Amino acid sequence: MTAEWAAAFAAVPRSAFLPDLMWPHDMATGRCEAVRRKDAPEEWQRYADSDCPIVTQWDDGAHEGGEPGRSFSSSSSMPSLVLAMLADLDARPGQRVLEIGTGTGWNAALLAHRLGADNVASVEVDDVVASEAREALKRCGFPVTVVSGDGALGHAELAPYDRVVVTCGVRRIPFAWVEQTKPGGVVLSPWGTYYGPGEATVRLVVDEDGRSATGPFTRPVAFMRMRSQRLVRPPHGEYVTAAASEVAERSTTTVTEAELLGGGGFDAAVGFALGLRLRDVVHTPDQRRDGRRAVWFYGLTDRSWAVVDFRESRSEARVHQAGPRRLWDEVESAYRWWVAHGRPDHTRFGLTVLPTGTHAWLDDPAKAWQV
Repeated sequence: MTAEWAAAFAAVPRSAFLPDLMWPHDMATGRCEAVRRKDAPEEWQRYADSDCPIVTQWDDGAHEGGEPGRSFSSSSSMPSLVLAMLADLDARPGQRVLEIGTGTGWNAALLAHRLGADNVASVEVDDVVASEAREALKRCGFPVTVVSGDGALGHAELAPYDRVVVTCGVRRIPFAWVEQTKPGGVVLSPWGTYYGPGEATVRLVVDEDGRSATGPFTRPVAFMRMRSQRLVRPPHGEYVTAAASEVAERSTTTVTEAELLGGGGFDAAVGFALGLRLRDVVHTPDQRRDGRRAVWFYGLTDRSWAVVDFRESRSEARVHQAGPRRLWDEVESAYRWWVAHGRPDHTRFGLTVLPTGTHAWLDDPAKAWQV
């Protein structure tokens, strides 16, 4: 806890913004179990006060009942992450903040306690979630402006903002956020690529002319995707057809399974770096069975594909690839680049956002490439 936020966290309990039925998420197992306040009030309160993420909605609201749904679509982040992001945001009394992704409303309430409700606006894409958050904020004495709409558009009516904080994972930084932020202001957002699940928060400072924003990645995170930026990839069968398999180029590689996949998890340095170097590529590792694992790569702008077949019994892995792009060649080149630059993690990378697109860089913003 930091001195700047201690009073807000003490005065604004997370429990005041959680629903009666919630699903605490076990980070170790990836499992969620339903907890109802009316059935188990002490357990419910224990989870509300714990440092764990809590799922509050499944399947964009289509889910019913106590069992977990197919995919979580709204949640309350773990308090330690909320605090860390507020510290990175560095919002100060007198400043105006735009939040993208209201969720339960707890984060907006923390901001409102320190900055004043009139200085906080929040945008939520889900009408039901927005309505519930709006009521919770009013009930707790923080009548923050909660807008139902697409967060990618920001909220121009109350712009310009000193700070923009994003509580959903994005794959593209909408330039509207930069345009609606004052020169010298900050846009803090979880960001990643379609290559894999790895994300990190990027802290962008808007340039004095307001036409760009640049900054480093600060910490690894894992957020639900902005709904308009969710990955929609054609099924495997549309890539790996019988005809494509017949003409697939065959080769081998000395890159090992461990080198390619790293230690796994959301903060694997190699996966994050490869995503920065490979445009419009997604990878999918199969489950490892009997000393064998296949890792697939798919192009998102055409039907290029590649597969690497790792086996414990072989010193080299077999590669098949087909389509307009030679995806494995691109992946291996990106991997060799990462190794040659000292295997950097997210802390050495950053982004520059322009009206024409987003560029990534390693150590030096002057040496950026488009992502």
